[in-house]
Amino acid sequence: MECQPIPAITYGEFGERFFEKAIRSRIPLNGSIEVTARCNLRCAHCYINLPAGDSEALGRELSTSELRTLIEQIADEGCLWLLLTGGEPLVRPDLLDIHTHAMRRGLLITLFTNGTLITPTVADHLAEWRPFAVEVTLYGVTRGTYERVTGIPGSFERCMRGIELLLERRLPLKLKSVIMTLNRQEICDMKAYAEGLGVPYRYDAMLNMRADGGRRPAEFRISPEDAVSLDLADEKRMEQWYRFCDKFWGPPPEPEHLYQCGAGDREFHVDSFGQLSPCLMARAHRYDLRKGTFRNGWHDFMPEVKALRWSREVSCRGCELIALCGQCPGWAHMENGDEASRVEYLCRIAHMRADAFGLHTTRTGGNHDEKECRYDASTLSETSA
Repeated sequence: MECQPIPAITYGEFGERFFEKAIRSRIPLNGSIEVTARCNLRCAHCYINLPAGDSEALGRELSTSELRTLIEQIADEGCLWLLLTGGEPLVRPDLLDIHTHAMRRGLLITLFTNGTLITPTVADHLAEWRPFAVEVTLYGVTRGTYERVTGIPGSFERCMRGIELLLERRLPLKLKSVIMTLNRQEICDMKAYAEGLGVPYRYDAMLNMRADGGRRPAEFRISPEDAVSLDLADEKRMEQWYRFCDKFWGPPPEPEHLYQCGAGDREFHVDSFGQLSPCLMARAHRYDLRKGTFRNGWHDFMPEVKALRWSREVSCRGCELIALCGQCPGWAHMENGDEASRVEYLCRIAHMRADAFGLHTTRTGGNHDEKECRYDASTLSETSA
């Protein structure tokens, strides 16, 4: 008697099916915990970092016991993928204990770190308790550029050493960069460096404002023209954009709702002070986990946030370029203090992308106002690419 072969699917297909089921069942499959807002670096563009020795922040952070309890609660609700982020998570001396506890509960852990606090002891522990991924942010491949961003002498060498330690133990390392005016000139070199190491690399040029309302990151944004030129110059990135557009092109399926993404349906974020929100960006609506359980926050509070509707008529709610834009309530609130407002920087990039990618829209040309989204994308010249 012959057995029927088990069909093979890719990890991406597996994940997509999982997420679809999670949405139907309201399972918080994918979460992130900001274990601290403190960091040992002083990056010019950062949206959240507080000094590593900030005693006030330290006193307000979730304790080891509170984090362990939170991990128990999210695991009980069905969470599978968990991101540990900051700030810099490794400024917490208990980070490895938190990481290990989460893994013992069956969570697939991704660790975001700047790499400068990776020591042989830390690397050995991660080799024993192997995470799903370790993502190190690379701000440059020369000392001058890297430390122009981080503001800390000696941080470049410590980052390079951290990367070496992770590679030596064959941990699942990924490199990523935030592209800004301070390091734009080294993007090709950073990509080549990652390829030389044989590790995945990605970058993002979309700088958002600070979570505390500060606007300093805007000083370091590259122009919309330059952001689109980076897309056009990268063949693999263009292929990804075309696949993305094939899947998501068009107006939002539920244009009356303020939140259009999976945040709050299958994803969540908890900040370092125990505030639950739909995602890392969307912090206008928060549930205090010190006053209630994760289950209460997920099943009672979060559906109320997801049910929010636009407070007024704006062009974004039915815009067919929304997939190219990244416009969301979190971005809007950080940018303008208003969840229902348009983020001009993102909007300009979306129209330029549509023009550059050869996509057609009924909303192009003319002036740009709140009633009808019209933008002249012809400013993207060949020289910018």
